[in-house]
Amino acid sequence: MGSIPVVSVVAYSGTGKTTLLEKLVRELKTRGVRVAVVKHDAHDFDIDKPGKDSWRFTQAGADVVAIASDTHAAIMENRPVPFEDVVGRIFGVDLIITEGYKTGAFPKLALRRAATGNDFPVPVSACAAVVSDTPVAADVPAFGLEDIAGIADFLINFINYKGETGL
Repeated sequence: MGSIPVVSVVAYSGTGKTTLLEKLVRELKTRGVRVAVVKHDAHDFDIDKPGKDSWRFTQAGADVVAIASDTHAAIMENRPVPFEDVVGRIFGVDLIITEGYKTGAFPKLALRRAATGNDFPVPVSACAAVVSDTPVAADVPAFGLEDIAGIADFLINFINYKGETGL
């Protein structure tokens, strides 16, 4: 793996991972942090629009289809790609945040919301930090659900130490 720090935001579906990440990415960007986000989808997904050229190439059997413009680029791999390979292809950022991958080897920021009735998806002891809308008894840093600045501070420290602090 490269030298870009990776942290996984993990929670059960419907807990608010995407909402938290939206706020967190905005906060990190205001601080000059370059951020990549990798979304884990446990289901089959399709970003191609039927009838468009890239869709037609996929339908024809292309293993890889890329589309690029002056402002955007996307590479669609029509084959399994290990998560480590996906992360390894990302460059030019200070931090990679994954949404999901709770069984992965990367440090985890676990999230829970009382209204869901679910606890954290992994043991708190296996987390770098936790986020909750209720108090947490933990031996790891714990943040309130709305403490975006505090979580950003934690992640910036993580970037600066590149995980050497035990994260």
